[in-house]
Amino acid sequence: MIQTPYLLFLGDAPDQLAAKVAQGIRDWRPENAVGQFRLPGCGADVGLTDMTLEQAKAAGAKTLVIGVANRGGIISAAWKEVLVRALQMGFDLASGLHNLLRDEDDLVAAARVAGMTLHDVRIPSVAYPIANGIKRTGKRCLAIGTDCSAGKMYTGLSMDAEMQARGLKTTFRPTGQTGILITGGGVPLDAVIADFMAGAVEYLTPDNDPDHWDHIEGQGSLYHVSYSGVTMALIHGGQPDALILCHEPTRTHMRGLPGYALPTLEALRDTALPLARIANPACQVAGVSINTKALGEDAAKTLLEDTSARLGLPATDPFRFGAAPLVDALVAL
Repeated sequence: MIQTPYLLFLGDAPDQLAAKVAQGIRDWRPENAVGQFRLPGCGADVGLTDMTLEQAKAAGAKTLVIGVANRGGIISAAWKEVLVRALQMGFDLASGLHNLLRDEDDLVAAARVAGMTLHDVRIPSVAYPIANGIKRTGKRCLAIGTDCSAGKMYTGLSMDAEMQARGLKTTFRPTGQTGILITGGGVPLDAVIADFMAGAVEYLTPDNDPDHWDHIEGQGSLYHVSYSGVTMALIHGGQPDALILCHEPTRTHMRGLPGYALPTLEALRDTALPLARIANPACQVAGVSINTKALGEDAAKTLLEDTSARLGLPATDPFRFGAAPLVDALVAL
């Protein structure tokens, strides 16, 4: 188990979105985060107190969590001095990057000498089966996006929290590093061998009570040429009964791909639903989740109203305005 509380390492993250791991922990498990550590020039701030390693240690932090999700998942050379010193001072390290802590000789050596632990959460811990496509009992909801990092995890967590508050049967099923660090378990799907990805999702969402909902954390986007494969595995392995369309309205192109425009919500709906109905012919698009963080309240509410009217679906920012409209849609299915 990863020891809490955490000091969240933002490093030299160029922008707020690059610190999405730290932001997710800050928003969903604030009791686990005592502060943030930023290098000079860091362009992100998750709203916690800036601390030195010494201050964080005095405040009770036990694990330094790398809260950055950079392209390629690389441990930057600029971070190494801080990471080694943290180990020497008695912090464990936790990371969800593709570049594993255990593959860095200097970190392994420092951890061994100090008697500390390296936690790589992006390592599959189960020999997942190949998907068999057999229909499972229970219900499943999958958030899919017009782009990466558009609010799919926040949508699932918000809907799960709303259903818990109503006393309904519900489980959030993490499939990425941030969700795993928030909940303590899940499947690091983009680190699973491709042939076993859909089977890993079947494993994560087993048979359940007929009125139980699994909220499957979405990954990637069908329209993102770098990461579309993981989305397909979620669609077929998840066999969703409901899809929630997720969108960030201020982007001018796909994240990391300046030459690719975002699809419309209509295009996403018309692409994803036929694919989902291969594994579950009864699947429906239940609602729209729009990340309105960059918009003022009036503009956000107008956009949501217009989107709902245009698509004929409930639309909300579930983190900002609540997930009730989306949960109402699931209950009505």
